[in-house]
Amino acid sequence: MAVNKIVARYRDGRIRKGYTENFFPDKPKFHLRPQGSADPGKAEEVALSELKAVFFVRDFSGDRVYKERKTLMEGEKTQGRVVEVTFSDGEVLVGTTMGYDPRRPGYFIFPIDPKTNNLKIFVVSAAVRSSRYR
Repeated sequence: MAVNKIVARYRDGRIRKGYTENFFPDKPKFHLRPQGSADPGKAEEVALSELKAVFFVRDFSGDRVYKERKTLMEGEKTQGRVVEVTFSDGEVLVGTTMGYDPRRPGYFIFPIDPKTNNLKIFVVSAAVRSSRYR
């Protein structure tokens, strides 16, 4: 099974960085091995119900200076529909999705900007204030 580099963002503001091999969007829990730990036995159980989103990332550091593009360039094609997600805490994400259904526990969005640090983001439906197609 593939090892994914993730950043788990909790509804209460906590952030956990690490690796997972067993994240599935239809499962209520998964395991996260903290960044810097080589021991698989150090994995922590993470409940989706406590999260706002799971960010699948290229790098744990990211680039704080980089300004992510949130709009399509003229003539740019996408897979799926462009969606704007506003979380309960006011954070706004923009990306594309092919699987939005608010009745599901969550859904994936993919950043519009191919240079962003995020590969994909699993949005937890219960942590969303509103979402709309653009």
